[in-house]
Amino acid sequence: MLNFPIYLDNHATTPMDPRVLDVMLPYFKESFGNAASRNHSFGWVAEEAVEKARKQLAGLIGATSKEIVFTSGATESNNLALKGVAEMYAQKGNHIITAATEHKAVLDTCKRLEKHGSRVTYLPVQTNGLVDLDMLRDAITDKTILVSIMYGNNEIGVVQSIAEIGSICRERGVLFHTDGVQAVGKIPVNVNTDNIDLMSFTAHKMYGPKGVGALYVRRKNPRVQLTAQMDGGGHERGMRSGTLNVPGIAGFGKAAELCQQLLPEEMLAHGALRDRLKEKLMAELDETYINGTMDSRLPHNLNISFAYVEGESLLMGINDIAVSSGSACTSATLEPSYVLKALGAGDDLAHSSIRFGIGRFTTQEEVDYTAGKVIEVVRKLRELSPLYEMVKEGIDLSKVQWAAH
Repeated sequence: MLNFPIYLDNHATTPMDPRVLDVMLPYFKESFGNAASRNHSFGWVAEEAVEKARKQLAGLIGATSKEIVFTSGATESNNLALKGVAEMYAQKGNHIITAATEHKAVLDTCKRLEKHGSRVTYLPVQTNGLVDLDMLRDAITDKTILVSIMYGNNEIGVVQSIAEIGSICRERGVLFHTDGVQAVGKIPVNVNTDNIDLMSFTAHKMYGPKGVGALYVRRKNPRVQLTAQMDGGGHERGMRSGTLNVPGIAGFGKAAELCQQLLPEEMLAHGALRDRLKEKLMAELDETYINGTMDSRLPHNLNISFAYVEGESLLMGINDIAVSSGSACTSATLEPSYVLKALGAGDDLAHSSIRFGIGRFTTQEEVDYTAGKVIEVVRKLRELSPLYEMVKEGIDLSKVQWAAH
């Protein structure tokens, strides 16, 4: 039995797991205390919930509970990591290295830091979406204080060589931050074996509530220090002041615990559904291109360009399926995806890309329906495309002299 609309946009957000909601509800009602109220049982109960969640999150990523700083979400975590390091280590240097395919929360923070005197290197990526490690090594100078490279890309799902990047940073005495939003809870992430010093992640990408995130901050070897970006009562060991969102944090903790328990089976299940979708589409449609390598990729991600089809028209044709063309945070603009452009895709192919995101509640029936519907709509749109017709007739479009209007 299919329920419409079908949701395949799990990179943008995930539906909340009912087990997460059950854990949250008491903190909206009877246990409504402020976790910073140390004088009575209402505060103690709230604080206990927060500390439990801290342990659950730490358990998922191989950290200790004292290394978890709660924030309002990954955007704030990225801001706190980059700005906090830039300010704290300004005496040591002002150089930051990141990648051209990062989320806007990192790129726009870097742009802001440049206005305040930081020097930022934006590494290109190879056509497979991966950063060239030799290029990273060459970019590090004695003024480099931070490298920020995301774990798994939110558009193309490519997983970077995080442990190697971390070890390059370690050798050179440079801090390493990763935006772990799409990876944490989806693939094994361990801050120690991955040599990570700072990592941003968030609840709503792992079947938890929106509006609550965390920043992992390493406490030893090396001990990372941050300048607070939010001043107030000195909450979160002085790194992030503000009354904690107790219901959200309790839900985040439960979401992390569930991800840890279900990780091995979900990786297999999501990968199998993703591959099923890919094979059906590729078998029936020519001129389709997968963006980013399949060899190092999040199991729930598929990003495909359907040549000679406008992505927006395709989205309108499959309007009973929630997918995304480009990233959710940037889909308000009709500019072609900067991530796909960084892989070397032309504007036309970048405009024709669709991102499919499998999730915990996705069924095989939904995947099969989606494949059938996409195939049908792509074929219809291509029938209307003179360019597709020319290509089928063997005409090389790059050699065509187009008349000027």
